[in-house]
Amino acid sequence: MSLKRVAPDIRQEIHLTDAEDRLCALLDEFTRHLAKEQDIRTTCRISGGWVRDKLLGQDSNDVDICLSDMMGVPFVEQFVAYLSENKHIPVNKVAKIESNPDQSKHLETARTTLFDIELDFVNLRSEEYAENCRIPTEVKFGTPLEDALRRDITINSLFYNVHTRSVEDFTEKGLHDLRNGVVRTPLPPLQTFRDDPLRVIRCVRFASRFGFEMTPELRKAAQDDSIQEALISKISRERIGEELDKMMKSVQPLRAVQLINELSLYHCIFRVPDNILAMASATPSSQETSVIACTVLDNILSTGSPSTSQSVVTVHPTLLSHVSRDPGTKARLFLAASFFPFYGITYKDRKQREHYLVEAVIREGLKLGNKNYYLDAIPALYAAASELIDGLSLNQDRFRDPSGTRLFLRNPKIHKSHSGTHWTSSLLFSLVCELTRLGGLSNGEFAVKECVERYNAFTTRIGELGLGDIVDAKPLLDGNDVTRLAESKPGPWTKIVLDKVFEWQLEHPEGDKAACASWLKEECSSGRIDVQALIESTSGSKRTQAGEGGNSKRTKRQTQP
Repeated sequence: MSLKRVAPDIRQEIHLTDAEDRLCALLDEFTRHLAKEQDIRTTCRISGGWVRDKLLGQDSNDVDICLSDMMGVPFVEQFVAYLSENKHIPVNKVAKIESNPDQSKHLETARTTLFDIELDFVNLRSEEYAENCRIPTEVKFGTPLEDALRRDITINSLFYNVHTRSVEDFTEKGLHDLRNGVVRTPLPPLQTFRDDPLRVIRCVRFASRFGFEMTPELRKAAQDDSIQEALISKISRERIGEELDKMMKSVQPLRAVQLINELSLYHCIFRVPDNILAMASATPSSQETSVIACTVLDNILSTGSPSTSQSVVTVHPTLLSHVSRDPGTKARLFLAASFFPFYGITYKDRKQREHYLVEAVIREGLKLGNKNYYLDAIPALYAAASELIDGLSLNQDRFRDPSGTRLFLRNPKIHKSHSGTHWTSSLLFSLVCELTRLGGLSNGEFAVKECVERYNAFTTRIGELGLGDIVDAKPLLDGNDVTRLAESKPGPWTKIVLDKVFEWQLEHPEGDKAACASWLKEECSSGRIDVQALIESTSGSKRTQAGEGGNSKRTKRQTQP
């Protein structure tokens, strides 16, 4: 496919900010001081992403400094003392980051902040690996070339020499690949990937972020069975989840998902523990559906600036409103779309509570937790899609009355703003799911148009009823008010009455708490709201089912003799 390069033209030289210029000058001055006063000679080079981004014309506040023949901690401790005693420049406290091979920290790092720039200091190094282990068997002082060759890709192997103020390309490929949009490993890709299989996923991230192309050799190595097995067995799920999170928050998440599928990496990344998969209600569908779903989503979000060859689907602007207001929403939607092979599949935990399988992927397969509300919001998006499994249409009985539409929007499966879900993004994702189930945007123009028009009409109706902002309205009465006015103990029935209270509130926008309380007391007294009947009909429906949000421990205590 033809890609639009995200990266701008490569600069001929690096332009420093005032703070960066002062930093480089002080580092150069201090190294000359070390040579003169202590006969310690070292060279400071800024490495990796900062150099790459500066050449691309992008600012970076994260600076990694590599030292020749000197460890980071003693250098920084003396540097900070020098600045304090001789320059009267305050520097943040030095933090020592211990080596942690499991997190790819093979040497200790010294960390501090100067001029609001975050600095990490470490020595140049070379590494040797055993055949079946990604943790180095030996880490030692290295030359700039040895350090560059151990990097993941050539565009990340560039150095900026703070003394000569020049870019150094020891692999002799980094600048070429940056100019030509190429993702290449400094060493043969199989060797680079065997040293650390996570580099396969990092290649996907950088290729998708910048719109660069991988070399054929790299693509072949990424699909090697032994590399993929090592990625599954030797790399922590947290590290994989962190890389995927960065892809979803980048400018081209669709391209990331496309590359994952092209390289047959889906099963390596989106994993479900075998014990949970064995309890799944169905077998996941083809991984290609993740590309279809993400393509549909990308097309919808690209209104006005199409990124695909297909015609852009034009949805009601309101459905896109939360995406523009909340930066995290786009990442959640794309990650949810990438999970489409697990659409509609559930499993039961040890307590027989039902969960969507995507929850297991987020929690166990990627160890993302609730970063960016992933764990709360994405299962909720799938719950909303299931709620609309038969489509969304104003002709459905539940929407014939405005009160039904109001309650639909207040459904926590549809809208729960403090957990990262908004009714607009829920409807948007449901539309994506419905179009994906149709086979995508190229499978029947009439069906696609009819589907989009139904969602647009529904959204228009919400606007006409003035319900767009009512979803976050604070209820006039809470559960304690309801139980007091109904003169009954709390229970599952309370929610039913609270729904009726909110219906009254929506129908009486000028009403206050006193008026609402008076109405509820009259409804209960007259029997129009039969609390006793509600208690009997809901008995045992919640307090004995933890999955419904009740307190099963309280029920157990109450029923014990």
